[in-house]
Amino acid sequence: MQDRAAPDQKIDIVALGEPMVEFNETAAAQYRQGYGGDTANFAVAAARQGARVAYSTRLGDDKFGRMFMALWEKEGIDTSSVQIDTHAHTGVYFVSHDEQGHHFDYLRAGSAASRMTPAFLDKKMLQSASYLHVSGISQAISESACETVFAAIEIARAAGAVVSYDPNLRLRLWALDQAKATIEKTIPLADVFLPSLDEAQTLSGVEDIPSVLAWCASHGATKVVLKCGAQGAWVWEKKEEKARHVPAFRVEPVDATGAGDCFDGALIARLAAGDSLLDATRYANVAAAISTTGYGAVAPIPDQGRVLVHIVETLLVE
Repeated sequence: MQDRAAPDQKIDIVALGEPMVEFNETAAAQYRQGYGGDTANFAVAAARQGARVAYSTRLGDDKFGRMFMALWEKEGIDTSSVQIDTHAHTGVYFVSHDEQGHHFDYLRAGSAASRMTPAFLDKKMLQSASYLHVSGISQAISESACETVFAAIEIARAAGAVVSYDPNLRLRLWALDQAKATIEKTIPLADVFLPSLDEAQTLSGVEDIPSVLAWCASHGATKVVLKCGAQGAWVWEKKEEKARHVPAFRVEPVDATGAGDCFDGALIARLAAGDSLLDATRYANVAAAISTTGYGAVAPIPDQGRVLVHIVETLLVE
């Protein structure tokens, strides 16, 4: 377990968003309880890579909320900016699997996290952070949560923090036109843009990777890591002449739930540790791949030691 940062010690990363308790189908009508929520998954992934992480959210005054607090305590995540809402519940979702992949059903309407407002934000925490991570899901769950994301970005940027942003497009939460407008407004405010290929294709209306990256650049992105799953990732920086491909790390996956969030958390943790964007992407590819070898969003996330062992073993084979 990591020690929490002292009050006057700079936090590496603050993540803001909605945690959700997960029930993941492992056999017909059998579910394994776990934890989810994109930025909450991110926070655990970053903490397991050795970063000093704080999480900012609202939880229900219920068993699930207390379970999250215990999880974050175990992971060494600073919870001093987590608030308990006595009038709302902690969100829940269910994961099912078939030959087409994994599918989600949600019980999140009116969740405590969706009741976030800018007044809820811990300004001192945001001003102490080197990185702030936010997502499109947090913007989609309610109008006030969307306002809170933009307010957090403004506070963090003013204090000199680097902002990472995963659009995490979920069209069950909002219409494409609304999502597109909000995401395009957020892209130029982010220092690191982290879309997946399929959602970037949906947002941009183009298919090939050069055109997708050009769309990102045209909307103000300066650093992009385009996540392509089993095809690896593409890294583009405004200062570079061309994008660079990072091959995937090969595993036998059983459940890809939360793999993109694990990728994000590992990537930003390595950037906070001083890695280049390209090296951080190589590391994140390995961490995310390992996370798909077990069920659930959080339980299979590897720690730094496990990731490094796989990297060394791969180098020895090569």
